[in-house]
Amino acid sequence: MEHLGTPFAYSAKLAECGSKHLALYLAIREAITEGKLAPGERLPSTRKLAELYELSRGSVSLAYEMLTAESFVQAGVGQGTFVSGWLQDDLGNAADKASKSSVEPDLTQWGRRLMDKQLPLAVSNEEAEPNGQTSPPARSRPSEVARPSSLSFVPEGVGAGWFPWMEWKAEVALQWKKFGTSWRNSGYTTEGSLELRQAIAGRLRRERGIACDPDDVIITAGSMQAIALLTQLLLEEGKTAVLENPSYTGILNAVEATGANVIAEQVDGNGIVPQDWAAQLLFVTPTRQFPTGAVLSYERRRALLAWASRRNAWIVEDDYDSDFRWGGRPIEPLKSLDREGRVIYVGTFSRSMSVGVRIGYAVVPKELVQPFIAAKKLYDPYPTGIAEQLALAKWMTEGGYDRHLRRMRRIYGKLENQLRVGLESHLEGLFEVIPSDAGLHVYARWKRSAEGYERLVRECAGRGLTWREGSLYDMPNRDSSQQPNPSALFGFAHMDEEQIEQGIKLIRRIAQTLGLIDSNRGQGGTVHA
Repeated sequence: MEHLGTPFAYSAKLAECGSKHLALYLAIREAITEGKLAPGERLPSTRKLAELYELSRGSVSLAYEMLTAESFVQAGVGQGTFVSGWLQDDLGNAADKASKSSVEPDLTQWGRRLMDKQLPLAVSNEEAEPNGQTSPPARSRPSEVARPSSLSFVPEGVGAGWFPWMEWKAEVALQWKKFGTSWRNSGYTTEGSLELRQAIAGRLRRERGIACDPDDVIITAGSMQAIALLTQLLLEEGKTAVLENPSYTGILNAVEATGANVIAEQVDGNGIVPQDWAAQLLFVTPTRQFPTGAVLSYERRRALLAWASRRNAWIVEDDYDSDFRWGGRPIEPLKSLDREGRVIYVGTFSRSMSVGVRIGYAVVPKELVQPFIAAKKLYDPYPTGIAEQLALAKWMTEGGYDRHLRRMRRIYGKLENQLRVGLESHLEGLFEVIPSDAGLHVYARWKRSAEGYERLVRECAGRGLTWREGSLYDMPNRDSSQQPNPSALFGFAHMDEEQIEQGIKLIRRIAQTLGLIDSNRGQGGTVHA
């Protein structure tokens, strides 16, 4: 532990971020990822480390909790804190490379033709058309769309009532007034506003541990546009992509549209289960698996990077809602461990602001930057929503965006806790609520028969109460003919406390009427077989 005994690494991190517990977390994490701390090595006690760095034990404990949440360390009651181990086999050996030779991207025929042509900037009237691309919706049951719901737990993203619309509209109007129609001659290109790309790069370095430059960041019309462009560039008939199972159906739709093969890999409590896939592309949500909420363990992150290195493959990391976490600082993305430039990191502001704010971005490895820009230029010759991009850049640099996030975390943390406690206490025995400390929905597995679930869904929909069914995101398991047990997604970001309480009580009353909960028992109730 001599390398941890000197305050140099900690002091450098403290100068970068200004937060004591975060600086300690980053210093220890860096020591682990660089191999300075060996697997199984015991870390100092919180008291000893606090004395060493002149910190409070609370700051050290918080740093340890963050490392534990990301599976960098493991803690046992009365045993101490140890660096997590990993399998030193073919899955992990290649992940330790600190640098690499340039990777020549294996583009599709469409991508190669596009690069050969190198389209000039379009000059037709299509340049003024906004890109209206949105994320493909999940397949819905008729009960979800047949009638307006008086109480809907269907996830809808950030509620309109929580977003500071007046502040945002004023900033956008100011940008339009400043530029008017002259923005087309102001040097903005399809990759987006330089001011916004600088703000995003700075935030990713500071908040997410991603070492990137503004030139690596490309602004898109939402994260789904980035995903669609990547599938067109990297997938076609004869190629294969790996998707988490369950996963977001928009990704599946984009992959299937290319004609590529799909491997649906199961996830468990630690995220996707790594295999030696014969594939060229992997889509993964490591910081919070969609829809289950599982956090990808450190060992599996290393395994995925090793797989990409060995197979000369790419990994698309969809970090769709990392800003909303109730258990501390957001978990570092897979991209922050990427030393070979294999990971394409995709993010969006539509989750943290509003679905109507179609601003996403991709942090693209240098070998893919030009193909990605060429593909985007085909659809967006000029940057989409330049006034909104400039407004967001100013909002971020002046601190407005961070103030908004802090407020939303407080509000959503309370709503999430109310919903989770309600599901666990009022509907005890019906749903197994999956533990999570982040995100804008609660994922729960049904504990009883599929027939009982169908009856509950049907009766609730008839009373105007709906939620999103988890089966919409399940893909057939290649190794099993069994259908997965029913599951549900309960969104809350668009609701208030009264609506959540009313919804939970209504589900309980209907479940009692159906005989799923014994009405003669207490709040928890007894579930019938």
